[in-house]
Amino acid sequence: MMDSFELTKVAGGVLAALLLIFAPKTAIDMARQGHHHAAEESKTGFTLPVATETANPAGGAAPAAAAFDPAAIVAKLAAAKPDEAQGTFKKCLGCHTADATSGNKAGPNLWNIVGRDHAGKADFPGYSEAMKAKKGTAWGYAELAAFLHSPKVAIPGTKMLFAGVADPDELANLIAYLRTLSDAPKALP
Repeated sequence: MMDSFELTKVAGGVLAALLLIFAPKTAIDMARQGHHHAAEESKTGFTLPVATETANPAGGAAPAAAAFDPAAIVAKLAAAKPDEAQGTFKKCLGCHTADATSGNKAGPNLWNIVGRDHAGKADFPGYSEAMKAKKGTAWGYAELAAFLHSPKVAIPGTKMLFAGVADPDELANLIAYLRTLSDAPKALP
């Protein structure tokens, strides 16, 4: 049986371990916040970044960021490396299954996704109204590129919570990997 002195030592050891774990992370987080001016210290909350326009040499304003081009991703598919996308695809497995025999999860099974109609998995009842409105349109390579780059922009109102894949090579690899999830993969463009 442990006496109170031994329990105190155990509790002190646990607290010291927690301090060693959380203190460096907290210090790093505080350092990343930056320095605040006295006038800012009286404010509560956070200031959100605002997109700004930059001057265009031809006159007028240029957009702050270049628009996403699905055709550029489709052009990369021939040289894509599906094996390198398995790490990225693990993010999908939280909500989707990906083999011919598995059922659905929070999202539909992705087996044979390339070429399948939007909201086209008959045994999946959880499609959003926005996805159902796209019914009849197939998941081609360009559609997949746009959706996987930014689901909320490609189909506003989708239930998919995934933020998207920004890196063009990673996105091309992911789409090439999705293509392999089929008994008869669709031809590359």
